[in-house]
Amino acid sequence: MAYAERRGTGWRGRYRRPDGTYGSTSGFSTKRAALEAAGDEESRIRHNTWIDPRVAEIRFEDFANQWHAAVTGRLSDNTRVKYRRYLDKQLIPRWGDWPMIGIFNSHFDIETWVTHLHGEYEDSSVASYFGCFSTIMNAAVKARVIPANPCSGIRVTGGEWESEKFVATPLQVLRASMRLYENELGLSGLLFGLLNAYTGGRWGELAGQTRPEYDEVKKAIAVFEPLKEIDGRLFKSGADVTERTDPLLTTARRSRRSKRNARTKSPAGERWVPLPPSIAAIYELFLATRPSESFVFTSLHGKPWYRSNFRQRFWRPAWDGVDADKPSSKRYVPAIMSGFRFHEGRHTHATWLTEDGIPEVARRGRLGHKVKGMGRVYDHVTPEMERQILAALEERWIASVLALEEDERQKLLGRVPVIRDTIKKAQQEAAMLAAKLVGGERFSQISPTGTLGGESSGGRDAS
Repeated sequence: MAYAERRGTGWRGRYRRPDGTYGSTSGFSTKRAALEAAGDEESRIRHNTWIDPRVAEIRFEDFANQWHAAVTGRLSDNTRVKYRRYLDKQLIPRWGDWPMIGIFNSHFDIETWVTHLHGEYEDSSVASYFGCFSTIMNAAVKARVIPANPCSGIRVTGGEWESEKFVATPLQVLRASMRLYENELGLSGLLFGLLNAYTGGRWGELAGQTRPEYDEVKKAIAVFEPLKEIDGRLFKSGADVTERTDPLLTTARRSRRSKRNARTKSPAGERWVPLPPSIAAIYELFLATRPSESFVFTSLHGKPWYRSNFRQRFWRPAWDGVDADKPSSKRYVPAIMSGFRFHEGRHTHATWLTEDGIPEVARRGRLGHKVKGMGRVYDHVTPEMERQILAALEERWIASVLALEEDERQKLLGRVPVIRDTIKKAQQEAAMLAAKLVGGERFSQISPTGTLGGESSGGRDAS
């Protein structure tokens, strides 16, 4: 039962904690005020809303490490490492020595920290750091360490402003892919650049492709176990393949955790992605040169690609050019679309499909996105939709080849002769269409009676 006791010139209230010990709340000038405060504490205990002041003094670093250890077992390896990185590089250096109750009472300090982050990092990074911080604060609320989340109501984005997303044309994609071919990568580079825009696959979904994951009947690549980079190591099918030239394919039973770490970003991400006919022909041409159990795309040393290495050494020069702002340089190569990122191939693919009138359910299915709302229940991808997609993509591909300069086109056909007949047929059809257009123009100049405009049916006037 609560009571008050004299302490020097003031009063303090005493109340019974859930564990049977007594706590106190001090700093009152009257016995009645101290007694009421102690009674309030016991009321919170009875209503299960009481926060133990001793627990609230725990340091942020100690609580965050407890939280991370508690959730690690059910996180994917990638998420676990990501949270650990956020803690070590951002959250603990800033808040590590603060008591949790101190953070709860420091709204403006949190606002100032977020403002500083916005000045140093991209909005997406700020959102990630702050999201992790807020998640930890929510856990503290549920653990009865603090009464509420101090992050509530704090804005962490730049409002409606977002970084610009680039969308490339088929001709730009083809020319960038041809540069990848010429920059040491050969047919592997050409294909990888084309697949980026013609499948919309994520980096790991394409970089992790293996020979057995291609279906020659469906003309499709399988996306079920993408390549993942975790804490500086590369994983495929839950196994470390950083130093391997083969993907260590196995049918052996794997642990539940291993299976979870091997899977796609979401269940909707598991899919077959059919290739346009010409791209499929090039893919099969290249597969014939690869060992039977190998990765399809590898570094020059035959090992899986690290994304950052590929980006800096090959992707950026292909799109940004070399000394693009110095036309007089001996190394000068003009930019195709400076700043175009690998993931923007995914944006490009989605935009192409939208322009071609492909239904949303088919677009989302091909990209591995979950359909929203009731469409998830009632809308389904049909074979006709898939045919529409492949026909539209093939048409874009052929148009891009025909749009090349003659010397560029001949160089491409020399490297991938399997598409020569397709391109020759397309050229013939284009020539026939052009001839019809010219003929139609001449016909429009003929009068309804079959003579050239301005002449009478009986010939010129004899007089």
